[in-house]
Amino acid sequence: MILSCQNICKSFQEKNILKNVSFHIEDQDKAAIVGINGAGKTTLLRIITGEITADEGNVTLSKNKSFGYLAQHQSVDSNNTIYNELLTVKQELIDLEARIRETELEMKTASGETLERLMAAYSMLTHRFESNGGYSYRSELVGVLKGLGFSEEDFSKSISTLSGGQKTRVALGKLLLLKPDLIMLDEPTNHLDMSSISWLETYLLNYKGAVIIVSHDRYFLDRISNKIIELDQTKATVFPGNYSSYAIKKEALRSARLKAYMNQQQEIKHQEEVIAKLKSFNREKSIKRAESREKMLDKIERLEKPTEARTDMHISLEPKYVSGNDVLSVENLSKSFDSLRLFEDIGFTLKRGEHVAVIGDNGTGKTTILKIINGLLAPDSGTIRLGTNVHIGYYDQEHHVLHMEKTLFEEISDDYPYLTNTEIRNTLAAFLFTGDDVFKRIGDISGGERGRVSLAKLMLSESNFLILDEPTNHLDIASKEILEDALNRYTGTILYVSHDRYFINRTASRILDLSGKTLTNYLGNYDYYTEKKQENILTLSAADVAAPSHNPEKETAAKLSWKEQKEQQAKQRKKENEIKRIEEQIERLENRNAEIDGQMAKPDVCTNVAKLQELAKEKEGILTQLNDLMERWEILESEN
Repeated sequence: MILSCQNICKSFQEKNILKNVSFHIEDQDKAAIVGINGAGKTTLLRIITGEITADEGNVTLSKNKSFGYLAQHQSVDSNNTIYNELLTVKQELIDLEARIRETELEMKTASGETLERLMAAYSMLTHRFESNGGYSYRSELVGVLKGLGFSEEDFSKSISTLSGGQKTRVALGKLLLLKPDLIMLDEPTNHLDMSSISWLETYLLNYKGAVIIVSHDRYFLDRISNKIIELDQTKATVFPGNYSSYAIKKEALRSARLKAYMNQQQEIKHQEEVIAKLKSFNREKSIKRAESREKMLDKIERLEKPTEARTDMHISLEPKYVSGNDVLSVENLSKSFDSLRLFEDIGFTLKRGEHVAVIGDNGTGKTTILKIINGLLAPDSGTIRLGTNVHIGYYDQEHHVLHMEKTLFEEISDDYPYLTNTEIRNTLAAFLFTGDDVFKRIGDISGGERGRVSLAKLMLSESNFLILDEPTNHLDIASKEILEDALNRYTGTILYVSHDRYFINRTASRILDLSGKTLTNYLGNYDYYTEKKQENILTLSAADVAAPSHNPEKETAAKLSWKEQKEQQAKQRKKENEIKRIEEQIERLENRNAEIDGQMAKPDVCTNVAKLQELAKEKEGILTQLNDLMERWEILESEN
């Protein structure tokens, strides 16, 4: 065990944020902390790092273990170049390398005992240098920089000229190169494009130390985490497995807790009715019985009502008018900024009802395409035609459609003057703005809150063509799921840019991949896109083998290789299906096991020996099955 948190409590201005939070992290755990915005995720990380102190409880880091922490908006202040700033992490190796060179020079002129002493020192220094990665640290540094999205041209840029997001990436690079025993990352994917996120996933999966992550990127959590720590209503619950496993178990647990709560409420109501009836008799004996029942009722530990599943924000998107079947036509579109050519001669069409995602690395021009379609930027060349009766609703990730000087109430009332005060308040309340919140200035609220105001305006627009630029930025997971459901119910047309792969997978019917200054069309969601991309890579690889010559033997070998690859893919799909079936079986058995525990705790059951034996026997059988299934699951996962 590398980290232990025991009974952590924290309040701010008499509001409980964390209460009796306990969990532990093993040496190679990849743990994720999840919860709605404001649940205390960042607070918990800051308590672990010692940045702030807990009101109660203990944080214990194992002796001789190091940790590194990347905050959400952490930046690096330095006059170094990007490359030299990361090089500071390896200063010990740089100094060691300098001593080795000095020793080499001394050895050239030395003799006798002095030479022997220098040779012994040289041997020790080189061994230390090699064992600490001295011969590979520069290539490792370059690999990290490129993995985080920096090109070789960027290496010589001064830190002082970088944006906040770029400085955060530099800080992340330094942390990864330090290789502490425990890495803690708060929203590490916020400033990364898809390629960089994928690289970071692979890096962390292979990282030999422990990792704690706070992230709203569900794909990222799915791939990396083996433990989910959920913060909900000040308390922590630990779930083994990745995010998908957690989501299933969470819903099952919520349902079980809700059932237990409803049963208890029913029992309390029943007892209160009996007490009231006994008291109404107004006899000494009945009054004593009533008092006895009251004492028993007072001793009951009241269960808290579980939070309702995703009812915190309400989005209803529905177009007022139906557009024509042809919604958008883009032909021969090109755009450059100074000498930088973003894209050239791209074209695509949208039909009514399509939900299309535009993806690609940072800086390829995705947002630019949306701005051109919306008339906010002029193209260098090309034509854009909107179909009949098309009304655009635009969501801007920078929220330029909002007026910083206005209050939330004014922002809605000025754009929709026909709404009554009550209707405006109800709309804002649906997006969690109640009471005096509606009189806050747009400029004074957080990025997440501005996102909710923009979504509220989008809902009121009743547009039939939504253009969305990173709509999930600053939203917590629950809010993302609410938005996903709203978009999936939406009968109009959607064109959006997003880096959220989970979101894309749930909402896109088609993907446009912007890379190499051109657009490639994929008819399906994100899983389909990744599958086709892999197939294309394999096809190209097979073609490269066969193309140089028309040697029949080589062509046969290539075909065989391709056949083997397809067979391997089929085996992999079969294995994944088996894993899915096992996980479903495990879930069913765990749910039944929880039901048995609930039954055995009931007053009428816990005194029934025959029933208890029956349930205990069933429970024993379930545990045996679970052990067998978990063993099989672990084998399959290790092979995967």
